[in-house]
Amino acid sequence: MKFTQVTKDIYLFPDICNVYVIKSGELGLLIDLGTGDVLDHLKEIGISKIEWVLFTHHHREQTQGYPRLKNTGAKVAVPEVEKALFETPLNFRKMAPALSDAFTVHGASYVRPGITPIKADKTFAKMDDFTWQGIELWCIETAGNSPGSLSYITKKEGEWIAFTGDVMLQGSKLHTWFDTEWDYGFSKGIYALYNSLGQLEGYPLKKMLPSHGPIIENPLPQLQALRNTLREFNKLYLRGWEVSTFAGADQDRVSQPTTVPHVWQVTKHLFKFRGPEFWPNFHMILADNGHALIVDCGLFKKEFLDKSIALMKERLGLKQIDVVLVTHMHGDHCLEAPHLRDMHGAKIWTMNRVVAPVSRPLHFDYCAQVNTYGKGIDSIAFDKVFQEGDTFTWEGFKLTVDWMPGQTEFALCLHGIIDGKKVAFTGDNIFGSSSDPSQNGHEAVVARNSCILEEGYIYAAKYLKKLQPDLLLGGHSWAMAEPAKLIDRYLEDALKLKEYFEKLSFEKDYRWMYDPYWVRMEPYRVVLGKNNAAEARLVMRNFDAEPIAMKVEIVLPEGFKAEPAIISTMVAGESTTSIPIQISCTKETVKGLHLAALDITRKGKRAGQLFDFILWVG
Repeated sequence: MKFTQVTKDIYLFPDICNVYVIKSGELGLLIDLGTGDVLDHLKEIGISKIEWVLFTHHHREQTQGYPRLKNTGAKVAVPEVEKALFETPLNFRKMAPALSDAFTVHGASYVRPGITPIKADKTFAKMDDFTWQGIELWCIETAGNSPGSLSYITKKEGEWIAFTGDVMLQGSKLHTWFDTEWDYGFSKGIYALYNSLGQLEGYPLKKMLPSHGPIIENPLPQLQALRNTLREFNKLYLRGWEVSTFAGADQDRVSQPTTVPHVWQVTKHLFKFRGPEFWPNFHMILADNGHALIVDCGLFKKEFLDKSIALMKERLGLKQIDVVLVTHMHGDHCLEAPHLRDMHGAKIWTMNRVVAPVSRPLHFDYCAQVNTYGKGIDSIAFDKVFQEGDTFTWEGFKLTVDWMPGQTEFALCLHGIIDGKKVAFTGDNIFGSSSDPSQNGHEAVVARNSCILEEGYIYAAKYLKKLQPDLLLGGHSWAMAEPAKLIDRYLEDALKLKEYFEKLSFEKDYRWMYDPYWVRMEPYRVVLGKNNAAEARLVMRNFDAEPIAMKVEIVLPEGFKAEPAIISTMVAGESTTSIPIQISCTKETVKGLHLAALDITRKGKRAGQLFDFILWVG
């Protein structure tokens, strides 16, 4: 028998999530559903009918078996906060995403609704209660792993028991990290999770019945331990500079005003803008002959930018903008680059690793892409693309372009000797005051920037420590002189941050629970044109040192077909592989947006529909 008896009338059925059955005679109530396979085994515990399914939260591992409830007569109850995620999942996937879209981090969704709408017969608010067959369940909001997750608490045989979803796993661990990241590095999800743990601590719980992993006996010490860990972790997770408070005073202690309003001179040939709460992106190397190379250009009002350029021509000797070099994928660093190309004849350059998400943003589901800002720019084409490590000479300046991830893997560092100083243009990878020991320099930690720490802040810190720059010119008008001590703290705390992720992860390698892209479809938005067909690639990454077996079933809505539909392969250690996929639909398929999922089995263990992609029929 697959069931484990938890109490006299509570059973655990192991699936892609733990499915719990509360039994009353021949009737049953389910907490979460998984694949729905539990329905095939109910007779083993003497149940002939399921009357209710109570979902703890909306994730597909909980809900993907919903179609199997058809004709069973079972009713469904969901958290009120997440009702729309159950009933209208397509409202949370966009062909044209925007920074302000609900449940996104700058346009990249952090919710994972099912591909099939789920009609709720009942919703529960955060302090509701529900009685079934004389069994009373208290509904307690325990958001954190999901924005409206509920725990259901009951007293059985004199003992308090809680069905807690994915708020905590055995060992004070987290099921995933990427589900808890709700904003751009400001810890909203962490605070919600921390406070949810505090709510559960108030109950004298004998057992916690989580959605994944073993049952947690006498969970109070583990709840306290996880809260303590989150509190310490959060000190490292939050930005390592004084964002929105004292940062304006640290932003630039180097430059001096010029004769052009708000344009400041860093060294003889280096210029930037400076002003109160002024965060646009723009650094300029101005050669003796009046030609300019701009590093990043974004977040400006065009009228202000054009006026400033005109005055620079009049007063600083600017004659021609030759180049705008883009440091990384985010739209706020490149949205005005096409304007400089159109109006001032500039070419747009970058490095090979930056090209794809900027030139093909609809192919990805990353944060803050160029198409999410509402500026009418859907993509940007580049005039020149460097390879990693390329060195070039421009107007007598010898400059090198290196891969330097940090905030995102799609990033570069431009560096060279300018006016006797080793200058590094670092994009959004490091900010802060070198003289303030409380600042460690890192920008937001956001998994949906694609930035595992080994390909993020750890890499950036080691790179900068080796480079030993005299001057950092960061994004958003930052200038940081003598940054060696800041770089030392940057590396030290990036390594500590990794240690905390490892401590929180139920996986041996934290990257499996941190990264939301280890299996993905590229393009993320698959457009089926006039021939009702498209080609995509299924991308699979293995973080383990040894080869692993990976199986992915492509789960499509009615009317679609994938060839192959099931992929089983070995993925070499520490590597990424991709498989071509042909996707088609019938002529009768409804035009518009559809949602598909990737049902993953890794090393023989099925995880369910962890990740998704979008289909568009034109």
